[in-house]
Amino acid sequence: MKLTSLTLALSLAGTAALAGEVAPKAVQFGESGEVAASLTGVAGDAANGAIVAGSKSKGNCVACHQVSALADVPFHGEIGPSLDGAGDRWTVEELRGLIANAKMTFEGTMMPAFYKVEGFIRPGDAYTGEAGAEPLPPILTAQEIEDVVAFLATLKEE
Repeated sequence: MKLTSLTLALSLAGTAALAGEVAPKAVQFGESGEVAASLTGVAGDAANGAIVAGSKSKGNCVACHQVSALADVPFHGEIGPSLDGAGDRWTVEELRGLIANAKMTFEGTMMPAFYKVEGFIRPGDAYTGEAGAEPLPPILTAQEIEDVVAFLATLKEE
């Protein structure tokens, strides 16, 4: 009985955490592409954000950006701006908007929208017929977005 009660309590706690999450289609972008409210209502974990930013299977920020704080991750890109000092250049709200969907701030950017599920330009069908059908899952979860925002906010000018 105790195990059943504990399992029920844990599953309800997980549901409550998800209930506060903003769905990708419900994200409210400001006039400049910023996202004022947290996507989860839970503070981001900067340490996990660094892992997501450096992971090829997740954010992979270093594929396009140079990030000195992630010097142990090889092959930093030079396509996007250096993220060193990102915490001084952008507010948390601006960072959240840039990661969720940078095209809301910089229309012609190559940066992928990490929290978007539809409205993609997908030429794959014209070439292979194998492009995924929408809605697609977002690249990052809402909490991973908050974690990356927390990490980027720690990157200050030296």
